[in-house]
Amino acid sequence: MEHKPQTDIATLGEFGLIHHLTKEAPLRNSSSLKGVGDDAAVLDYDKKRVLVTTDLLLEGIHFDLTYVPLKHLGYKSAVVNFSDIYAMNGQPRQITVSLGISKRFSVEDLEELYAGIRLACDIYGVDLVGGDTSASMTGLTISITCIGEGDEGKIVYRNGARENDLICVSGDLGAAYMGLQLLEREKKIFAGEQDFTPAFEGKEYILERQLKPEARKDIIAELAKRNIVPTAMMDISDGLSSELLHICRQSNTGCRIYEERIPIDYQTAVMAEEFNMSLVTAALNGGEDYELLFTVPLGCHDDVAAIPGVHIIGHITAPSLGLYMITRDGNEIELRAQGWNSLSDENTDSNKNIETEN
Repeated sequence: MEHKPQTDIATLGEFGLIHHLTKEAPLRNSSSLKGVGDDAAVLDYDKKRVLVTTDLLLEGIHFDLTYVPLKHLGYKSAVVNFSDIYAMNGQPRQITVSLGISKRFSVEDLEELYAGIRLACDIYGVDLVGGDTSASMTGLTISITCIGEGDEGKIVYRNGARENDLICVSGDLGAAYMGLQLLEREKKIFAGEQDFTPAFEGKEYILERQLKPEARKDIIAELAKRNIVPTAMMDISDGLSSELLHICRQSNTGCRIYEERIPIDYQTAVMAEEFNMSLVTAALNGGEDYELLFTVPLGCHDDVAAIPGVHIIGHITAPSLGLYMITRDGNEIELRAQGWNSLSDENTDSNKNIETEN
């Protein structure tokens, strides 16, 4: 990598650093009355419902800078917050960004991080309106709060699923998890070699799914275009099983999903075979796909099936029938929440992902 001059953060000071990183943060939304530069941002939502979500990312727990470029990290940190707002059937409008920074980071490092954040804001039409910085003794900490808006009567919660509703997911599942496994494998090989070229050729899709995920703004737009308001919805951050159990338990229902209907990309399948891992386990429990999991009434079948990228994978049942997946050979397997737990004592670099509960 080309060596570039590094600027000590102390030369700018806290307020100088904030100004330096946010001076090119235009306001795009009419609800953003005042952004960075005062004691608080000023927002005006008139008759809209305000949605707020927060994520905390810790170096060594949620991300590894050995293989995560700072620009990608900034982009992902913002997008996963946007995804939470979309999962409520809302629209993200503003974010605040707070950082804990150790002395090993330079101004140029933080410029890269903010370049990713600003790119995400540009693409999704979100305003950066504030934040904070502090010294850290433990590396890099990122805390992002996203403010969004939703129309009254159209905000979607987790507890609205009803018996006979269809269970739908967007995109494909398991790719981000397999991308993480690939990065971790190459990191271990890199540790023992001086001249090292990672084996990433032909695996670009699963790497991008891990390093630069996208929130499904397009699916929310397609649902609105067809006047479909889901009965329940979540984004898939901790794995399909965990999220579906959240919906069913909060809705007091059971469910049946079908293994053969779970959407999986070809690169994900190839990588799972290379690692001798269960493909369906990766899809059910891998996490960090940031796809949308939602339920709709049975009468919406034709309309929802016509949305590009949406897959109907099962249906909601009475609670007495339990929560099961029907395998390709017709057996029933009980669904269990096996996604990553950020407070577990067993967390390692090979099973971490981003927790996005509010």
